[in-house]
Amino acid sequence: MAIADDDVERVRAAQPISAIIADYVALKRAGRNYLGLCPFHGEKTPSFNVRDETGRYKCFGCGASGDVFKFVQEVERLDFVGAIEHLAAKAGVTLTYTTGGPSRDRQRNKQLFEVMNQAVEWYHQRLLTAPDAKDAREYLRTRNLGGDVARQFKLGWAPDAWDALSAELGVAEDVLRDCGLGFTNSRGRMQDSFRARVMFPIFKDSGEAVAFGGRVLPGSTDPAKYKNSAESKIYAKSKTLYGLNWAKVDVVKADQIVVCEGYTDVIGFHRIGFTRAVATCGTALTEDHVRLMKRFANNVVLAFDADAAGQGAAERFYEWERKIDVQVKVVRFTGGKDPGELADSDPQSLLAAVESAEAFMAFRMRRVLDGAKATTPEEKLRVAERALTIINEHPDVFIRREYAGQLAAALGYPADEMLRKVDRQLEQKRARSEGAAVAPTHGRENAEFVILALMLRDFDAVTGIVSQDVFASETHRRVFQALLQHGGNPKQAETNLDPDALDLLSRVLVFDADATADPRKEGINLLRAAIRRELGRRVSNTSTEVIGRDRVIKQKVDKLSGRDVADSDVTDLLTWLYDVCSTVEA
Repeated sequence: MAIADDDVERVRAAQPISAIIADYVALKRAGRNYLGLCPFHGEKTPSFNVRDETGRYKCFGCGASGDVFKFVQEVERLDFVGAIEHLAAKAGVTLTYTTGGPSRDRQRNKQLFEVMNQAVEWYHQRLLTAPDAKDAREYLRTRNLGGDVARQFKLGWAPDAWDALSAELGVAEDVLRDCGLGFTNSRGRMQDSFRARVMFPIFKDSGEAVAFGGRVLPGSTDPAKYKNSAESKIYAKSKTLYGLNWAKVDVVKADQIVVCEGYTDVIGFHRIGFTRAVATCGTALTEDHVRLMKRFANNVVLAFDADAAGQGAAERFYEWERKIDVQVKVVRFTGGKDPGELADSDPQSLLAAVESAEAFMAFRMRRVLDGAKATTPEEKLRVAERALTIINEHPDVFIRREYAGQLAAALGYPADEMLRKVDRQLEQKRARSEGAAVAPTHGRENAEFVILALMLRDFDAVTGIVSQDVFASETHRRVFQALLQHGGNPKQAETNLDPDALDLLSRVLVFDADATADPRKEGINLLRAAIRRELGRRVSNTSTEVIGRDRVIKQKVDKLSGRDVADSDVTDLLTWLYDVCSTVEA
């Protein structure tokens, strides 16, 4: 697709280059030129020159230079056609496409963007002037989101009416549906998607409105505190970051982007002059989000509870660091306050928290060490095992070894022992990735240890084939009973365990069980061993009835060696084992 040359020149001539750049850089007149701080690198003394006569800019610090289209391409992260379209929209220039006109999808999207912008303005004016928005204005003032903030972020108010917006905009119903602004209700009438909510418009990084987030007022009976636009032809949640349109210039200059959890968190950062904060739009952070951020910065700072999602989130963050080449850090907040609240109560601590953000691994390690009691040898061991679980999640061996050394120093353990634990984990992972067989476990306690580890991975499969009576080790039996009582939740199970059992559970938690191990097969092997053990103890019993029953049980045990094992046989064997063990205990 190409744009007519005459139109390109009309866009270029529509405004002097200094007027365009002044939207991004504070310029001061210096003779025939304008001077400012370069938006493409950090500097304290202005070296960024703009000259209207030539229509070009030049930075004598980093060497960046070009015309108005090049500037918009760089600062907005657009291609050449996108830069022309962006400037044409600002100048009101209609473009002619020389390859037969824009595609149907492009035309449709342009129409949807225009309608969304109309909706943003309509909701915004309702908030500023409508009598029914009085409570909304008062609520925003209590959150320090008064008139200036509302105007800056185009906050709005959706009235408590069925179709106020749909009727006011006067556009086709299919357009409202495609924008996510309305839907056809059960009576076949068009109805607004948002009612009685404070509206936070969501823009693409290039500035087009694409969606809304709506918040109910305090006291509302609506159970959904926040409601976000559904995905549409112009809006994909996984590829959109709230506030990036306002933040991107500062993000590029600082090579850093801060990701928050909510819209008011972003606004809170901006209110205190920190303008490189963004937020996801009611969804978890995705790879697409990170790729979008990578267009603007290499350093990603998470300003929310990044550890709440657990190991799954950790693995994604480490993968993104390696695959997308970003550095992920985490802000540590104290006192349970979010960024929006801290912006009001203690803005300096908020800025300091971002400044002291930690690498994600360091953050998780500190959470374990700071939140643990480690005064006895047993407590120190449990802390060490929890921390090793986190360390072993990282795919890079050098980082694993570095943190293992730090952990050893923090707990007063020999560094070489911690490194050996990490290296053993690495060897197991490497063996599996290369298709090599991991050495099997032998011996009664090893088999019982493995089944406990598999129980954490597949609770239902193990408990369907194993009972407490299969365990010869009393300590392993106590751990099994505790896990069984608490549905396989190790955190809850450990509250009922003695020191020996706690030590065993802590080792089970960090044991890297073979990913190909079949819990049912391992459980059947353990059941077979337990029954043969009990049969061996009963050789002196000469009761005809007992001998006959034992013979049947032995036949069923022999069947356990086959590939297919009937559930009825397993049930019979578990019942026999229970009866035998109960008799012995009695």
